[in-house]
Amino acid sequence: MGKRVALVLAGCGVFDGSEIHEASAALVHLSRGGAEVKIFAPSIEQRDVVNHLKGSPTEEKRNVLVESARLARGNIQDLAELKASEFDAVIFPGGFGVAKNLCSWAVDGKNCTVNEHVNSTLQAFHSAQKPIGLCCISPVLAAKVFPGCEVTVGQDKNVDGRFPDAETASAIAELGCKHICKNVNESHVDKANKIVTTCAFMCKAPLHEIFDGIGTMVQEVLKLA
Repeated sequence: MGKRVALVLAGCGVFDGSEIHEASAALVHLSRGGAEVKIFAPSIEQRDVVNHLKGSPTEEKRNVLVESARLARGNIQDLAELKASEFDAVIFPGGFGVAKNLCSWAVDGKNCTVNEHVNSTLQAFHSAQKPIGLCCISPVLAAKVFPGCEVTVGQDKNVDGRFPDAETASAIAELGCKHICKNVNESHVDKANKIVTTCAFMCKAPLHEIFDGIGTMVQEVLKLA
């Protein structure tokens, strides 16, 4: 029987929701790994709605669960209904929606607050010693909820202009966590906490390299499950 994995989304679209390529990559690698996947998202209003053509906010109001249903092909549940006891692992793709909707990192940085259902989900899997996979900006959730943990968001310096958000690594360190520098095609495993992270689109890299990096994260999560 395949591993049972919960995938938590934050909307649909890189600038105000989940990064679509990352969510899809995670689902492809989970499928290849024989996992049984169920998708969840919190039923809350998005912090903002961004016109992805212009890159500017609009006056629209959208619900994170309803928007995430686009990526889930309609097969999705409210995050409030997720029971860690029914799963072997949980994975959070990235996208600005993580930093806007699942927590307030986009506005408050390391002083952010984490959505109550996101926090309780992370705590439940961690307490049960079940693996947690995160990519792109989502490792900041672990950094905020589990002081002292080890994560990666890529490099701590903007190497060759490929890591424009390298300062995120410093903010993670300020939270009392250890940032591990990794390339886009690698992931880091915090064995003590069973947290697996990869930088994905925190690196300016070809899509196939990001896809492969997410693959290493998924593989490590399934090994730990």
